[in-house]
Amino acid sequence: MAVFLGRLGRFCFRRRRLVALVWVGLLVAAVAGAAALSEPAPDTFTVPGTESQRANDLLKERFPQAAADTATARVVYAVPAGRSLTEPGSRAAVQRSVARIKAVPRVAEATDPYALRAVSGDGRTAFAEVAFRVPAHELTGADRDALRTAATVPGLRVELSGDAVPPPEEGAGELLGVAAAAIVLLVTLGSLVAAGLPLLTAIVGIVIGLSVISAATAFVEFSEDGMALALMLGLAVAIDYALFIISRYRQEVLDGREPVDAAGHAVGTAGSAVVFAGLTVVIALAGLAVVDIPVLTRLGVAAAFTVAVAVLVALTLLPALLGFTGRRARGGRRPATAAGRRWGRFVTRRRVPVLVVATAGLLAAATPALDLRLGLPDDGTAPSGTTQRKAYDLLAEGFGPGVNGPLILIVQAPNDTKAAAERVAATVKSLDGVAAVEPPAVNPAGDTALLSVIPTGGPTSEGTANLLDTIRDRFRSDDKVTVSVTGQTAIDIDTSSKLAGALVPYLAVVVGLAFLLLTLVFRSFLVPLTATAGFLLSVAATFGAVVAVFQWGWLNGPLGVHTSGIIVNLLPIMLIGMVFGLAMDYQVFLVTRMREEHVRGASPVDATVTGVAHGARVVTAAAIIMMSVFAGFILSDTPMVQSFGFALAAAVFFDAFVVRMTIVPAVMALLGRAGWWLPARLDRVLPDLDVEGARTSPGPPQPVGSSKAS
Repeated sequence: MAVFLGRLGRFCFRRRRLVALVWVGLLVAAVAGAAALSEPAPDTFTVPGTESQRANDLLKERFPQAAADTATARVVYAVPAGRSLTEPGSRAAVQRSVARIKAVPRVAEATDPYALRAVSGDGRTAFAEVAFRVPAHELTGADRDALRTAATVPGLRVELSGDAVPPPEEGAGELLGVAAAAIVLLVTLGSLVAAGLPLLTAIVGIVIGLSVISAATAFVEFSEDGMALALMLGLAVAIDYALFIISRYRQEVLDGREPVDAAGHAVGTAGSAVVFAGLTVVIALAGLAVVDIPVLTRLGVAAAFTVAVAVLVALTLLPALLGFTGRRARGGRRPATAAGRRWGRFVTRRRVPVLVVATAGLLAAATPALDLRLGLPDDGTAPSGTTQRKAYDLLAEGFGPGVNGPLILIVQAPNDTKAAAERVAATVKSLDGVAAVEPPAVNPAGDTALLSVIPTGGPTSEGTANLLDTIRDRFRSDDKVTVSVTGQTAIDIDTSSKLAGALVPYLAVVVGLAFLLLTLVFRSFLVPLTATAGFLLSVAATFGAVVAVFQWGWLNGPLGVHTSGIIVNLLPIMLIGMVFGLAMDYQVFLVTRMREEHVRGASPVDATVTGVAHGARVVTAAAIIMMSVFAGFILSDTPMVQSFGFALAAAVFFDAFVVRMTIVPAVMALLGRAGWWLPARLDRVLPDLDVEGARTSPGPPQPVGSSKAS
């Protein structure tokens, strides 16, 4: 592997103009393809295999108008205390507003609050339901503005919710993260030229990756969240991968190698680590397909593609750019290793207490995760200043929290469907946790009825989840009627349940494949086990931090985040996949350098110290860069994006600084030579990938730091 990559690095360095031209061509083609083929992102979410999804499919079949995939909005009217919407003047104003909404282009229907009894008991709140003729992703800005203008009533408070209402605008937090990354690169590499190369290659990789994904929307659905995730992850790993290779290149040039040989050796050694680190990320993200939720699979594929592009850019375009810069990228001084060497000696000499303290700290940070509550964000978790959140709160105050998350019951009976539905309605109305049950509606064929059940609790409350289970259990054994439950609230609850059930098989697939890959890389059993155990500690601590901040509300003010009381149900499984891949970045980079020193004759402890000495500066810089990029997304106005940004930044902190830089060296020192043990029979069978580059440029071993530890 190292020999092949070394040759590739030298080729790209020598043929830099050709390589750069190829990448420019790919960039132009990708951007042109995106401009010609990209389609608006549809808002579709399906969860195969769940009762709510089967019921939703039946709803579309039996009640196509009620289940149409078109944009909807809810317009909420409110007056202050002492006034009522039932007053003649207020009533006339609301009805004129509804008439204007009906005249908005692409609006199919708008309901009259007074005709449908959608006025609160105190008369202060009312709402109208608006249905469009087209899906939400086909609405233009002018369509949404026209709705807002038509709904406005002078003297009344009017708020809107639904997918026809424009979402909160995203900030430019990721740009602040990139700016912080640039500063870290400049400090680490000590050269404007060297610091600019990772940013340049990252931009090229991201533009190509996102453009290809955008072009693919002509054939496959990709959501805007998928694009944001691909940007977040692709940007972070692209900068890190380039930093790994440039740092090794600078070291080789300062050791006296010619630039072309330095580029080859850097790509052969650090590039090998990049290849296998990238593979673990791709495996982890592609493995999301085992969950069998299409949107999650597409999210994983999109992010994995940008990571793969980042690897290719680092292995080919980066050495070509180094060919253009020559010795100017080396910086003016040799990178300092004294601090890393001191830390490595401290950890290896005090391996047991360091291991105990670090592990205990991570377990303590993980404690809040025991209170983890999952759900999908809705208007109730939107930022408090948005019209969606205001509409949600007004409805909850005027009609009860359950009006924001009704359960939809589909009733089928062999005879007299309407009578059966009325019996079901009476039974459900008597259950605890039910605020109201609307009269059943029967389809034209007369074989299916529709009921809307308003819970007493909100969509994300534990009481609503219990009510869903109660309704299903109550009618599951009833052979006279078939009752299934759907609606957005039921879909959200079922999604959370399915994701929780998929965690173990997903972990088995991802960890199993990555274990095999790391066994090939390190030719060891214990190193992959250490890597996996450290990853589990990192994830547990990250879950604890996320619960403390986003569920309990700790540090909300200083961090500027919005507490929702729940954790996005997609986050745990996505976090497991992404953090596993990111954790292996640092594991592969640090431990391959340890193995490189060990192969050249250093004792296990000296190899560990030298690996930390040479890797600490780069890993620290890489971790700060990743944390900066991810933390930039905390400035988003969307709680889901905020939580992902915070979770990934916290995960990088725990994994890079506590696990890889502290626990792993301590464990390697404890294991000694046993850490590199592999059964002789297996050693003969496994291919020798030479990740440490022993065959790229054999020579005298580099001096290693002495240690009294054994």
